[in-house]
Amino acid sequence: MTRRGLLLDGGMGRELERIGAPFRQPEWSAPALMEAPEFVTKAHAGYIEAGADVITTNSYAVVPFHIGEERFAAEGRKLAALAGRSAREAADAAKDRKVLVAGSLPPVFGSYQPDLFNPALAGAYLDVLVGGMAPFVDVWLAETQSSLAEARAAHAATASTGLPFWISFTLRDDVSPAEMGEPQLRSGKL
Repeated sequence: MTRRGLLLDGGMGRELERIGAPFRQPEWSAPALMEAPEFVTKAHAGYIEAGADVITTNSYAVVPFHIGEERFAAEGRKLAALAGRSAREAADAAKDRKVLVAGSLPPVFGSYQPDLFNPALAGAYLDVLVGGMAPFVDVWLAETQSSLAEARAAHAATASTGLPFWISFTLRDDVSPAEMGEPQLRSGKL
């Protein structure tokens, strides 16, 4: 007997841009959530229809790095909850099978920039995301982590929920594999 693995969805930001959702820099995929959440629902539904067993909340850009400190302080938890609820509703609408919701926890100080990580603030930022999404998710997904410190902070923020914790790392691509030797995180660590 063989066991089929889980199929995850694809990149939410690029899919939102592809289907015509509001999309701009530096907010990335957050405008779709803030201005036209029906596009977020459409993207989730498309991934489910394509066979995804796991869909990821559109919360990657719901951090001060993308939406600014002021907006994050005022609306961060509400936006995280909206991202979680949108994914949960799409997952629950898949009547033919169970679809899991992964709560996206991004590098809160910017993707691919481990040097910007601030451990004094990371926990507070992550607590906002976790607090907003916790009622809606089945698993946590710390995405595009550039350092072990980022990943540890995300894990600490989710520990009290008791939900599974998944991590995706990003590796250095600024030097050739021959020069680097062993693959390294963007922080330069093995």
